[in-house]
Amino acid sequence: MTKSFSLQPLLKLAQHQNDSATRRLGQLNKQQQGAQQNLDTLLEYRKDYQTRLQEATLNGMSPSDLRNFQQFINKLDEAISQQLKLVEQSKASTQAGRNEFDTTQRKLKSFDTLQQRHFEEQKKVAEKSEQKALDEHTGRVAAYKMNNIEDQEVGSRK
Repeated sequence: MTKSFSLQPLLKLAQHQNDSATRRLGQLNKQQQGAQQNLDTLLEYRKDYQTRLQEATLNGMSPSDLRNFQQFINKLDEAISQQLKLVEQSKASTQAGRNEFDTTQRKLKSFDTLQQRHFEEQKKVAEKSEQKALDEHTGRVAAYKMNNIEDQEVGSRK
């Protein structure tokens, strides 16, 4: 009879933790990509408005329009600065998620290796038991045949 894998509950827990870490890492990657896209969009707006400002300045513009352009660009710069911080925080969170995922992967792989070793050991035990039973059966058959031969020899001598 084979013994069940005694660490099965821990293996299931490791699988659950790995699944959770995988989902979390996917979410973190998605958030990081979104934060980067927002930053890229803000940088593109800033570049576009800077170009507009230069063109408007060359064509002549009122001081109030110039002030409005500059204020808007300053607000874009503030938004870019905040978004840069969000991107950096998102990268750090994603790296932490990746580290957690790697840890759960290693743990899961360790339990899986232990389970495979357990199954291989159980297979060896079963094969050894089967071989022992076969050897015993072969021995009984051989002993039976020897007894029959001896009985026949004794009977032919009489």
